[in-house]
Amino acid sequence: MRYVYLLGSCGSIGTQSVDILNKHKDVFKVEAISVGHDLNKAREIINLTNPSVVCFRKKEDMESFKDSSFECVYGDEGLLYIASLHRHENELLINALVGSSGLKPTVYAIKAHKDIALANKETLVMAGDIINSLIKEYNVNLYPIDSEHSAIWQCIQGESHDEILNLIITASGGSFRDKTREELVDVTRDDALKHPNWSMGEKITIDSATMMNKGFEVMEAHHLFHIDYDHIKTIMHKESVVHSLVEFKDHMIKAELGVADMRGPISYAILYPHHEDFESETLDLAKLATMHFAELSQDRFPCLAYAYEAGKKGGLYPTVLNAANEASVRLFLARKIKFLDIERIIRMYLDKEYNDEANIDNILALDKKIQDEIYSTYGGRD
Repeated sequence: MRYVYLLGSCGSIGTQSVDILNKHKDVFKVEAISVGHDLNKAREIINLTNPSVVCFRKKEDMESFKDSSFECVYGDEGLLYIASLHRHENELLINALVGSSGLKPTVYAIKAHKDIALANKETLVMAGDIINSLIKEYNVNLYPIDSEHSAIWQCIQGESHDEILNLIITASGGSFRDKTREELVDVTRDDALKHPNWSMGEKITIDSATMMNKGFEVMEAHHLFHIDYDHIKTIMHKESVVHSLVEFKDHMIKAELGVADMRGPISYAILYPHHEDFESETLDLAKLATMHFAELSQDRFPCLAYAYEAGKKGGLYPTVLNAANEASVRLFLARKIKFLDIERIIRMYLDKEYNDEANIDNILALDKKIQDEIYSTYGGRD
């Protein structure tokens, strides 16, 4: 039996994880979960998973659950409490949180000797070197959930790391892939949330429209697979059928193909190394007929260039990138800034100097400082 701690259970990745876990109750026991602000959905997830511990966002959210059989905790402290628990020998933390709040629970879970199935991009974007050191120190495993990283992971199984030439990450292009920069001036929140291929949470959908999501994936790939940034490429692939590719030194390329269904990479991460059956559409190559690939221009998508820049600089610059992006995306979703303001705000903060040591305390302090400044300047968090 594998004991699972699921953070972000009510989000897109979280609910799909619950679906997979419930189909494999002979293998998994859900020990603890965190839930969101939708208490009706939270109750549904709790009933499905029957956890021993539940973390709520706020203390008052616990009131209607106070007579339940499970232990109630709340807030950031509650997330860290769950991450720190060590009740069994075979434990897995699924981190499906969104934003910088996902970093510290990952650190605590590693120190509690849990394996990590990671969907929270910010963990590796902000602190990839630190996480890799902890993974090695505590001898635990890190399994990527993102479809692009899952594809790379599967392509390199049984291959020599020294023979990898390039990682090639595909991008659908997001909601505005067919618009010029001039046409982006007055696009709306609703426009940006209409992703052509994937059904995802709001933040990641906006990050896909700016292509910051692809930049984050480049940074994650650098830390997951220990490949230099100059050998991590991106390419436009509108069909989202090829999820990523690996080019080897002999210029042979391996690719992973599949339908746009996140349950595939989630399933592979939590059931690794097994490919288990689940109800899904089959990729019909005959019906697909053709696929298209094109340059992913960093001039058209400056946020992708910003990610390469921050990743290569290292230190606290990845934190700066993430903090400025996280705050500005939230402001755009709240209709307080325009779409192109997102990249303008990020550029403004990347142009400053940051020389402090990149440890967890400094990372989180700078993340908070930058986000607070941006919210204060542009009208608050909500």
